[in-house]
Amino acid sequence: MDTPDHLLYTKDHEWANFKDNEVVIGITDYAQSQLGDVIFIEFPEVGVELTIGDAFGEVEAVKAVSELYAPISGTITAVNEELEDSPDIVNSDPYGDGWLIKVAPLNPEEKDELMNFLSYEELIG
Repeated sequence: MDTPDHLLYTKDHEWANFKDNEVVIGITDYAQSQLGDVIFIEFPEVGVELTIGDAFGEVEAVKAVSELYAPISGTITAVNEELEDSPDIVNSDPYGDGWLIKVAPLNPEEKDELMNFLSYEELIG
């Protein structure tokens, strides 16, 4: 499993990449491997405000349907519309073109509640 060391992670298998005033969010390589082939992603609307831990959508795969949870509070600034036609990008490139949403964080200090890559690797064993 690929676990990039520059990202932060949740126990629910989302990753967060903090860049200036924006957080890019997706699901981990481990999550996509457990789900199997992703066939549909339900996205929230741009402009929706999230609170850390809120469900913001679903990933539907061959094996299961899984809710997506916000790793940080903030306002959604973008959704990855490319995934509407090609949701399988999440399987082939979960940390790159397979990102899900971008958020303008309301409380950047919440990132202290997330796991670094070592803690996440310990979680997934």
